[in-house]
Amino acid sequence: MAQRIEDYGVVGDLHTAALVGRDGSIDWMCLPRFDSPACFARLLGDEDNGSWRLAPESGGLCTTRRYRPDTLILETEWETAEGRVRVIDLMPPRGEAADVVRVVEGVSGRVPVVMDLRLRFDYGSVTPWVTFRGGEVRAIAGPDAVVLHTPVEVSRHDGVLQARFEVAAGERVPFVMTYYPSHLSVPRPVHAEHALRDTADFWRSWISQIRYDGRWQDAVRRSLITLKALTYVPTGGIAAAATTSLPEELGGSRNWDYRFCWLRDAAFTLQSLLGTGFVDEAKAWREWLLRAVAGDPSDLQIMYGLDGRRRIPELTVDWLTGYEDSGPVRVGNAAAGQLQLDVWGEVLDCLHVGRGAGLASTDDAWQLQRALLNFLEGHWADLDNGLWEVRGPRRAFVHSRVMAWAGVDRAVRAVEEHGLPGPVDEWRALRARIHADVCTNGYDSRRGTFTQFYGSTGLDAALLLIPRVGFLPWDDERVVGTVDAVQRELSEDGFLLRYHTHADNRVDGLPGAEGAFLACSFWLADALHGVGRRAEAFELFERLLALRNDLGLLSEEYDVRSGRHLGNTPQAFSHVGLVNSARHLSETYDAQEAEGSRAQAPRRS
Repeated sequence: MAQRIEDYGVVGDLHTAALVGRDGSIDWMCLPRFDSPACFARLLGDEDNGSWRLAPESGGLCTTRRYRPDTLILETEWETAEGRVRVIDLMPPRGEAADVVRVVEGVSGRVPVVMDLRLRFDYGSVTPWVTFRGGEVRAIAGPDAVVLHTPVEVSRHDGVLQARFEVAAGERVPFVMTYYPSHLSVPRPVHAEHALRDTADFWRSWISQIRYDGRWQDAVRRSLITLKALTYVPTGGIAAAATTSLPEELGGSRNWDYRFCWLRDAAFTLQSLLGTGFVDEAKAWREWLLRAVAGDPSDLQIMYGLDGRRRIPELTVDWLTGYEDSGPVRVGNAAAGQLQLDVWGEVLDCLHVGRGAGLASTDDAWQLQRALLNFLEGHWADLDNGLWEVRGPRRAFVHSRVMAWAGVDRAVRAVEEHGLPGPVDEWRALRARIHADVCTNGYDSRRGTFTQFYGSTGLDAALLLIPRVGFLPWDDERVVGTVDAVQRELSEDGFLLRYHTHADNRVDGLPGAEGAFLACSFWLADALHGVGRRAEAFELFERLLALRNDLGLLSEEYDVRSGRHLGNTPQAFSHVGLVNSARHLSETYDAQEAEGSRAQAPRRS
């Protein structure tokens, strides 16, 4: 059985990532990129579906682990009866090929170590043909091949590559596994020690660009490194997570593939990157966005492949039982074909954010935005599936229409603030019409709150974004009432559900329930801060930070009953929420700290 979701760390090379457990086993990895079939799929099945364990022979979970400061180099240590041993895991930023480097280092004593490598291509279904050639171990199956280099002797037993050796204090034993397309020549192996040095230099150089000096420095730096690790650097796209089908409810069927790029994440991600100084990444993300959405605006999708491809059909991988028997395991995501009108607004908002930050705009980009606006003008009142990708009936979701308003508002501001050409009077009238429609039909005056959709009895955490996008000011009584209602009705031990799955006759059309959604909980911290309840905002933010695992990582959701992470991991949206909340709250917190220091300073006579 796989370990708890929070028991995994991640290493990556800006093309793909590997999940490493506390037992020293890599239980999930897709090659050559995030959305490729997995060659290690124990996470969603069992050992025979692929894993790579490198640990003391005595076994067990590690004693301690950590990332080397400001890097994505993972160090895992075990204290055993024979001594102490460390495994160093990394993936150097992609050069000629994809490399996984693992170095066993003796810290004290002399420790017996075991390596068990079970390569299983195509999500654990294909056992490769293995050959031994002059110190190399090669494994080939169809289009996929890997080569393993190590100075220790490797043998094969029942489809498992094994090694047994001892490491003494001061000794280092490297393992380098390199992936390549099987029709090409075997690539040159990286030198493990050089890769370790170069990888550390890369990450430390990258994070040195940061422009954030608030109270939560360590958490923000780790979240930004995690977001960078989820970047597909050839295109600038950012995967929502490194995994598929980790459940939103243990034993349930709410298991989705998140190895793609969601448009609605765009503006939030840009804000987090631009707000902390990472202009190059923000520009690459915006350019990916422009390429992906180019074409007929009526064909806009909510998500795209890492390279901008449109077709990501949803299939089930029936030979995998799912994480803790939470099936089915899904590959691809059928939600790509849904109508979610908020994404038009989110794309326009994203491009507005980039424009305001000085990212150069082009005539072609503005023409694309005008085409998106033309579509929005004729379709903003359509029923849709909403931002949470419900698989029930389409509705008049309030968030969708608020974001339609935001998209039109950004067009008006582009003309007013940046001098771009357009029928601004028509857009102002459309903006006012959408605003009035939402306020009339989406607000329940009896309860003093906006609702999930027109006529709904349920609420939606996305309602917290109404003031954040400028639809209403923070001090508007309708905003204050909505924040109160969402916190009261969607809270589980202080953390927020996205919505109640049982409300309105099961609005999402799916069985079961889910955990508290971490990005929404960060939105609540921002909302509490926005309406002036700053002490509560700080307290909630600190509680959210405490949910991170020992390596500073967050998944998608949290189960307050079991105290466990749920959903795909590491989740970009959660880490974006952390960075943005830290930025928003730091401004007030630092000001309060400064004011307190002045108040406590001794007065001069």
